[in-house]
Amino acid sequence: YRRSVSGGSELVIISGASGSGKSLLVYESRKHVLAGGGIILSGKFDQLQQGTPFSAFASAFDVYCGTLLEDSGPSSIVGELASNLRSSLGRDVHHLTKLIPNLAIILGPATSPINRNEDCDNAQKRLQY
Repeated sequence: YRRSVSGGSELVIISGASGSGKSLLVYESRKHVLAGGGIILSGKFDQLQQGTPFSAFASAFDVYCGTLLEDSGPSSIVGELASNLRSSLGRDVHHLTKLIPNLAIILGPATSPINRNEDCDNAQKRLQY
């Protein structure tokens, strides 16, 4: 936490047995992170979503994208984010929009869909890299 407050970016992944207090830890940490101007994303692995790759990450980023849309209104922040994602990921950004529906809203209609005949193995390989 201190390194991120000093200007760095940090990622924390919390895991453990059910009932061990992971959600409470995130909830209590949230207060401090938000007070320091940070962003906190949280997602839970759902056993019913085992067939969906990266379901916890996708859920966390979908909520975050929804929050960006609600909080920004007609802001250039969302437009800048969309532009940066399109230029960084190119066509591959479409795969993320399948996992993160609110990202598709941020990117808007300019996101070109992939060839529907593209096989699932190639799509999955793209998400792994």
